[in-house]
Amino acid sequence: MIRIYNTLSKKKEDFIPLEEGKVRMYVCGPTVYNFIHIGNARPMIVFDTVRRYLEHKGYEVNFVSNFTDVDDKIIKKANEEGVSAEEISQRYIAECKKDMEGMNIKPATTHPLATQEIDGMIDMISELIDKGDAYAVNGTVYFRTRQFKDYGKLSHKNLDDLQAGNRSLLVSGEDEKEDPLDFVLWKPKKEGEPYWKSPWGDGRPGWHIECSVMSKKYLGEQIDIHGGGEDLIFPHHENEIAQSESCSGKEFARYWMHNAFLNIDNRKMSKSLGNFFTVREISEKYDLQVLRFFMLNAHYRSPLNFSAELMESSKNALERIQTAVNNLKFLAEHASVQEMTPEEAAKAEEAGKYEKAFDDSMDDDFNTADAIAAIFDLVKFANTTADEKSSKAYADTLREKIQGLCDIMGLITEKKEELLDADIEKLIEERQAARKAKNFARADEIRAELLEKGIILEDTREGVKWKRA
Repeated sequence: MIRIYNTLSKKKEDFIPLEEGKVRMYVCGPTVYNFIHIGNARPMIVFDTVRRYLEHKGYEVNFVSNFTDVDDKIIKKANEEGVSAEEISQRYIAECKKDMEGMNIKPATTHPLATQEIDGMIDMISELIDKGDAYAVNGTVYFRTRQFKDYGKLSHKNLDDLQAGNRSLLVSGEDEKEDPLDFVLWKPKKEGEPYWKSPWGDGRPGWHIECSVMSKKYLGEQIDIHGGGEDLIFPHHENEIAQSESCSGKEFARYWMHNAFLNIDNRKMSKSLGNFFTVREISEKYDLQVLRFFMLNAHYRSPLNFSAELMESSKNALERIQTAVNNLKFLAEHASVQEMTPEEAAKAEEAGKYEKAFDDSMDDDFNTADAIAAIFDLVKFANTTADEKSSKAYADTLREKIQGLCDIMGLITEKKEELLDADIEKLIEERQAARKAKNFARADEIRAELLEKGIILEDTREGVKWKRA
């Protein structure tokens, strides 16, 4: 039985899905105005692993993760560049998908875009107004927070405390509101911003309504798991619950899962501190599998500290697994005996205890740190029990067990083939020739191909320099 720590109840609960054998899961995705940073990467890796484990357990998972493609930050970036907001969001959705592929994150069942779901948002806002749970003032629509009696049940905040102590948390425009705690569902257009037509005037949706609508459309009124970073608990997820449950009269999500923050060298990541890293920047130094391994080496609810030393040790640890898999492959290919001996069969059965330890760890609120420890115990077992005298069947069995567990974690055990210096020089020559011939597409292709194999090119006055990541 899988047990999940539910932010709502503040305790671990047995996981019982709404529909037997099926899981409906919604995870808040990134706002696409730039390359994703390593803070964005944590929930992506965490919830991709949760999904993989549920699938390993035989569940059919309908996994929905949105892209917020209309937002103040996107509009600001578009205005700076003198292009449309759509151009910015489409560009960074494509870049985000590239990074996700590098981290071996499976595409969601559906990746809805906020801008393509506006009609549904207008419908839900209209329904809330009809029920008396929302009201329009001068083109802005607000949600009546106090009307929802359970407000604060997720963040465990009390409305009166919010009113008294947290002025900074209140949304501006208080003069128009019936109550300072009411939040925005629809806002009127401003000059130079994208907008949509609505019964309350031209404008765009508030952020919170987007996820409620996309979740309802692709998963139904009730879902099993809602995930995201802990920074979304309040107000975003709290407001999602208020809107969704006011509309449907049903419990919106059964289990709320939140990953903890990521710090850099023990400090909060921020551009002003200069400790801000994008996933793309990390990919220039490391295979993104190393980043994935690093993230999973801690429990998702524990704060995680990112540093160069920890990345190096993650790289070495991942290589130990890859080396063991390569070694078992080599032993299988060169084995003189095909079938297992009775002793080997007993050992293969004994190796099953590590698979059980892995499952036990993951069943306990997806404890990936302990699950990885179980993989290492299995690697150690393989290294000490398989040698050149082993049968092909035994070496293959151990390799399949290690690869099977790594696969659930989304960790790729094949080492990327190293390019020889001569091959690199040859590709650089071909790229130079392509550039001379103004075939820039081929030149870019070669650069990308080299980058994927860990080779970084630098165009200097003295010619092209390269280095291994």
